[in-house]
Amino acid sequence: MTLGDYPVRASIGVTDIKRSASFYEDVLRLVPASIGPSAGIEGGARFYACGEGTMLNVFETPTAGSTHSTVATWYVDDLDAIVAELTAAGAELVRYEGFGQDVRGIGPRAGGGRIAWVEDPDGNTLAFETDH
Repeated sequence: MTLGDYPVRASIGVTDIKRSASFYEDVLRLVPASIGPSAGIEGGARFYACGEGTMLNVFETPTAGSTHSTVATWYVDDLDAIVAELTAAGAELVRYEGFGQDVRGIGPRAGGGRIAWVEDPDGNTLAFETDH
């Protein structure tokens, strides 16, 4: 038996749960499955149910920091529609020099397909990928 036999949950630390909840709920349109405490902060964690039984945990912590690498990826059927919705909700797609992204911020994904990125208010990078 290995850890690969067990489910895993993505967890993203943030510095201000109220600010971040606005981003995850209003921009990404995720709906909290539950809200709980984090690091002694009442209501400091949000748990968002996603597809195929997966879960995203966003929690306030005094040790939060930003990362420039991707911390969570959604595998989507229609990347163009997702990017249009994100942009309409106020998200700014991250652009990387030399990645061949189009004017919307969509670029080719290593191994085929396409990918786009946004950052949350703490600079955590989130990706959206499709295999076509």
